Amino acid sequence: MTTELSPADKAKFVAAKRAVEFVESGMRVGLGTGSTAAWMVRLLGQRVREEGLKIVGVATSSQTAALAGREGIEVVSLDEARWLDLTIDGADEFDPDLNLIKGGGGALLREKIVATASDQMIVITDASKEVAHLGAFPLPVEVIPFGWQTSKALIEEMLVSLDVMGREVSLRMNGEAPFVTDEGNRILDLRLGRIGNPHQMAMVLNQVPGVVENGLFMDICDRVIVGHGDGRVETRDIHSGEVETRLFDFEEPDNLFADLGR
Repeated sequence: MTTELSPADKAKFVAAKRAVEFVESGMRVGLGTGSTAAWMVRLLGQRVREEGLKIVGVATSSQTAALAGREGIEVVSLDEARWLDLTIDGADEFDPDLNLIKGGGGALLREKIVATASDQMIVITDASKEVAHLGAFPLPVEVIPFGWQTSKALIEEMLVSLDVMGREVSLRMNGEAPFVTDEGNRILDLRLGRIGNPHQMAMVLNQVPGVVENGLFMDICDRVIVGHGDGRVETRDIHSGEVETRLFDFEEPDNLFADLGR
């Protein structure tokens, strides 16, 4: 039941619920990765089953693809879809200009490719992810396995000349082994504290040999939907500057939340 959801889960749920209202039949939709995006995929699946919503999804990870398939959403590759109407995804941080840090779940490369191949990107999140300046969350950088230590050293050298508060760079681990992305790469996490010039950071990082992509999503997001534990949802549009506030109640059928809790 909804009353059993934690405030954090309620915030994720209402943000996802508002986001799926933007999805219309016939759309090609990018499906994000992460805990908040998983609620969105399940809610889309509910619309597919109960409303006959006709969409094609492009997943940003194998995990999301598997979830979407279980929910009855048709999943195709980005090459098959070619271009998307909308991508809905989460974020680890967002600033007042709706620039993002993403990649906490390790899917930043596919997430960025899918987001930039979309007419619109909607980010669903909770209020804890809003920051005045990006950088409190470790910035993920995807690197190829060959020579990753050289790439790490080059990044550390590069950071000396940039406006950041910290310069710790570490290889992301999965237990005792390095974390491996869906593309077979590694991730370096940069603990920077604050990024003074994220546009410059994004550009410079991608010039380092061995770097595939970084987790700074600059000028990509069109809307941020911020959920709150009391059911409030704020939708912020970067283009119009408008902020819409709505309140969702939690008097929903129990079977919906049994579905969401799978």
